[in-house]
Amino acid sequence: MIKDIFNKKRKYATITKQEEHEDVPEGLMVKCPSCRKIYYRKEIEKNLLTCPNCDYHHQMSAPERIGHLLDEGSFEEWDQDLVSENPLQFPDYLKKIEKDQKKTGINEGVVTGKGTINGNLTAIAVMDARFRMGSMGSVVGEKIARAIERANELQIPLILFTASGGARMQEGVLSLMQMTKTSVALERFDRSGGLFISYMTNPTTGGVSASFASLGDYNFAEPQALIGFAGRRIIEQTIREKLPDDFQTAEFLFKHGQLDRVIPRHEMKGTLSTILEIHQIGDGIK
Repeated sequence: MIKDIFNKKRKYATITKQEEHEDVPEGLMVKCPSCRKIYYRKEIEKNLLTCPNCDYHHQMSAPERIGHLLDEGSFEEWDQDLVSENPLQFPDYLKKIEKDQKKTGINEGVVTGKGTINGNLTAIAVMDARFRMGSMGSVVGEKIARAIERANELQIPLILFTASGGARMQEGVLSLMQMTKTSVALERFDRSGGLFISYMTNPTTGGVSASFASLGDYNFAEPQALIGFAGRRIIEQTIREKLPDDFQTAEFLFKHGQLDRVIPRHEMKGTLSTILEIHQIGDGIK
């Protein structure tokens, strides 16, 4: 009798693939790529897209960052109608652009405009890594250059959040020209006494890191952000040496004097607000 009880086959309820899909909606859970813990997406979002366990900073979209940083209802977007064309007739380029537009809800890899942070008026440009990996094409460069020029006209500071894989290969040399255009615009802004805050997020690489991202009056970055020009493997093959494990991280750059500070996302709004208040003089900037 006892033997029969232990040998008796038990029936286990199984969950079909269809039931699993219905019970657990796609995107409900998020796995941290750093500590591998799994959380509800809403829990991560309430924590400003940072891991509650290890403080890993997940990528933040341009609308999410603007919504968190700026005072509610204060944002006025600029140049929303500017969209990329296909000057080099690169195969399927426009189809990829349209796909990213539908996926992200924005027209290009950067969102620009103006708004207030705790009442302090500022121009802002936020790159979005979801759109062609935040690559800098002609429209991205043009929108950033226009944002710099408008900040100059309005005599307000400019805060620029970078997240980019570098130049956009589908636009060739036209993409590389944006490095010069944006850098020249920043030079004029600086001569006029403008305040430029560069805030580098993960990743900031290639031509973006080699141009406007590194030209701030204040150069900040989020923790563990990948920042650099060439890839790690290329550098190691060139110099024939093994690089440190933390090479090209925000902490490494701060340690070697290339950043002013590494600022966690929870401290970002307070820090930027304080800086804007320090440089404020009447309706203009110092």
